[in-house]
Order: sequence, then C-alpha cells, then structure tokens
Amino acid sequence: MLPTNHARWDLVVPLKPTEFGKSRLAAYAGARRSELTRAMVLDTVAAGLHSPEVATVLVVTDDSQVTAALAETDIDVIRDVPAAGLNAAIRFGFDHLRARRPGSPVAAVTADLPALRARDLTAALVECAQQGRSFVSDTAGVGTTLLATTLAEDRAHVALAPEFGAGSRAAHLRSGATEITLAVPSLRRDVDTEADLSDALRLGVGPRTRVVLAELNPLA
Repeated sequence: MLPTNHARWDLVVPLKPTEFGKSRLAAYAGARRSELTRAMVLDTVAAGLHSPEVATVLVVTDDSQVTAALAETDIDVIRDVPAAGLNAAIRFGFDHLRARRPGSPVAAVTADLPALRARDLTAALVECAQQGRSFVSDTAGVGTTLLATTLAEDRAHVALAPEFGAGSRAAHLRSGATEITLAVPSLRRDVDTEADLSDALRLGVGPRTRVVLAELNPLA
C-alpha cells in the first residue's frame, strides 16, 4: 500500500495542431482525420485526470479546437511557445509545472492513447515513483508513451530529458532512464495507423473516439 503522503504527479501532454497530425490515418479517416485525432487526445487526457495518482494534466498546444474543448474542464492548456516539436513542448510544459509545484514528480504522456485506462496509468506511475527517471515503451517496443521523473533539478533538460521520436525507447535507455515493464496495455497502445486503431478498439477506446469511429467505415 502507498503511503498517504506520497506526492501526486503532474502530467504534460504535448500536441501539435491536429490538422498536421496522424497522416497515416488519412486513408481511413479522410476529411475527418483531424476530428478523429482531437477525439483521441480528449479521451487520453480525460483518462489521465481520472488517475488518483495525478494532480494536474497540462496540454501544451496551439490547436484552437482542442483548447476550446478543454476550456470547461479541469485540464490546463498553455500555448506551445517554442513551437519546435514534441520534445521542446514537453520541456516547456515541464518548466511551467515545476514553477507552479517545485519538486513535484512530472510525467510526459503522448496524446494518442485513446484506449488509456486510469488504472494502467496509475500502476505505471506508482512504479515510476520508485525511480529517478523512467519510461514506458509502446506496444511495438520501439517508441515511448510515458516518460517520468521524480528528480528535483530545476532544468527540464536535466530532470526529464525527453527524446521522443523515432527509436525513442532505445534513446531513453541510452540516456539512463529505467524501463517500466508492467503489463499496462492501454498505456502502451499509441495510435499511428489503422491497425493500431483497430487494436485500440479491441482494448476499448474512450467515448469521444468511439463516437467518431461509429460514423466512419468499419475497421478491418
């Protein structure tokens, strides 16, 4: 059992404007690709906020429709001031969160986890709390869906040091982060392709993604 005074986590979720994202879903979703991408984001962050381990969810984005959709929720949004990719957005969000809650544990989570369950995120964060810097790889074992730090350094590139992108699992291992190997399938199931989306649907996607998918062609 966890101690009752353990620190709760702040989550940062980077998101580029959805009209530019998930290009590999274009053949399936067509003109509704951006709508589907936004739905996946909204289901991801809603699940994050439902974890009892999470104090704050912060989305870093210039997407005006996602910002508007989150305006009436308990999820915070700030503009992606660096506008220099996911890693820069994560570092910017990290600085923002640590300025507000110095020393708090912070985790970066990708925005494309429409099947995310709060219980899987909770289990991973409990394990991450025992590490200094750790991560969860994606289903394919190539990328990263969560990168976490309990370290107290003030500089984001020291405490979190995100290396998201192609081959990020190997990059995070090389940088000294500890890999969390728990069975947390919904946290590992990021979505880039139609096959990924079909697998997420098997796990059970969130309500916003489910509505959009119901109006599109059946998945293979």
